[in-house]
Amino acid sequence: MDDDVFARPVSANIERLLATAAPEMAALARRACALAHSVFPDAVVTVDGGDVGFGTGTGYKGLVFVVTPQRSHVTLGIAGGASLPDPAGLMQGTGKVHRHVKLREPEDLDRPELRDLMEAAVRRTV
Repeated sequence: MDDDVFARPVSANIERLLATAAPEMAALARRACALAHSVFPDAVVTVDGGDVGFGTGTGYKGLVFVVTPQRSHVTLGIAGGASLPDPAGLMQGTGKVHRHVKLREPEDLDRPELRDLMEAAVRRTV
């Protein structure tokens, strides 16, 4: 993955959220946000509770991605992910609509299958 993708600065609201996470998970979440923004450059970015949302507008209805730092991983939620092809088996979850990918190390963000999955989610939405 091109390191320039991850060089994009995140907003002050995102930085305030990430300040509450462990440094390693904050760094991983920051990179996940940068990747989401590179895949969906026109996204409206919101911070709500412990989540960073990327969507077509504010609120749940237009949500495409959610980045949530956890104690031992970062969750990348994909709205409507249950209906997307996932030949690499990256997504987890059993819900009828949404799925997520657990990111545990920076190399997880370099997987072309992850970018393909994210691009498919954006194409379906936009």
